[in-house]
Amino acid sequence: MLKLTSLQWIGLAAFFLGVFVIVPMIIAASGRTDLFFTLTSVGLLAIASAGVWLTFYIGRINIGQGAFALLGAYVSAILVTKAGMSFWLSLPIAGLFAAFVAVLIGLPILRLRGVYFAMITLVLTQVFTLTALALPITNGAKGITSIPLPGELSILGITLIPDFSTLENPRQAFYFTTAVLMFLTYAALYRIVNSRLGHLCRSMQQNEELASSIGVNISYIRILIFAISSFFGGIGGAMFGSIAQSVYPSSFQVADSVNFMLNCFLGGLGYVFGPMLGTLVLYFGWDLLFELGKYQMLVYSSLLIILMLFLPNGLLSLRLPKKGGSGK
Repeated sequence: MLKLTSLQWIGLAAFFLGVFVIVPMIIAASGRTDLFFTLTSVGLLAIASAGVWLTFYIGRINIGQGAFALLGAYVSAILVTKAGMSFWLSLPIAGLFAAFVAVLIGLPILRLRGVYFAMITLVLTQVFTLTALALPITNGAKGITSIPLPGELSILGITLIPDFSTLENPRQAFYFTTAVLMFLTYAALYRIVNSRLGHLCRSMQQNEELASSIGVNISYIRILIFAISSFFGGIGGAMFGSIAQSVYPSSFQVADSVNFMLNCFLGGLGYVFGPMLGTLVLYFGWDLLFELGKYQMLVYSSLLIILMLFLPNGLLSLRLPKKGGSGK
C-alpha cells in the first residue's frame, strides 16, 4: 500500500480546503458565479492532459487526445439522449469505450518507433471529426443538442448527487463534480507512477531495448498506458458535453490536442501534477494575453519558447527538485 509523507498529507488537505471551501467562498463573495464554469473547464482540461502526460511517461508523444475527448463526448451524449441512460452511468462507459478504441488503434501503431506514433496521433483528431460528420447516429454537422443535465445519483435510496436540473446553480455542482474527478484522476496517476507498472514505464522511457532484454513486455505496457490515457480523455470529453449540453464535430480540434501536450510541457514532464499546473497557467495566461490583440499569438509563442529553453523540466522545476525520476 502506498504511504504518504506528512508533507503530502498537508498538500492533500490544502487541496481540499482550497478547492471545496476557499474558492467557493471567494466566488460567492465576488458574485462571479461564471468563474465556476471557468474553473470547471480548467479541471476537465487537466484531466485530459493527465492522460497525455502518462503516454509521455513511456517515452511516447501523444498529440491525439482531442480525438478521445470528442469520442467520449459523443458516446455519453448518444447514450443519454437516444438510449435514455443516466449520465452517471454513461460517464464511465464513455471512458471505457475510448480506452477500447485506443487499444484497437494502439495494437498496430504502438509497435512503431516513437516519431511514427506521434505522427499518427496527430491526425487522429481530424479523423474522428470527419467520422462524426459522416455518421447518422452523431447527427452530422448539426451535432447532438439539448443534452439533459445530469440526473440524481442514488444508491440504496440514499441520494449521493442531486438532480442538477433542480439546483439553483448547476455550474457550482459541475465544479464540485469536476474537482472530485480531477482528484481521483491524479490520485490514480500518482498510484500508477509509484507502482510496479510505473517502474516498468520508467525503464522503457530510459531504454526500451534494455527493458525488453530483461523480460518486460513493452508492447503490452504501451497499449495499457495508451488505453488508460484515452480513458481520461473520454471522461473529460463526456463531462464537457454534459456541461455544454451539446456536442459537435468541432467541439475538440487538433489545436486542443496540441494544447493538452503543451500543458504537460509547461507544468513539467517529470512531475505527476505538472499537467494540472500547466493547464492552469496556459488557460489563464492565454486570456491575459487577449488584451494584446493581434500580437497575442506572437507573445504567447515567444513566452512558451523561452520557458521551454530556460525551464526544460517545466514550472514545477522552479521549486520542487526531481527525486530519482519518481515523478513525485
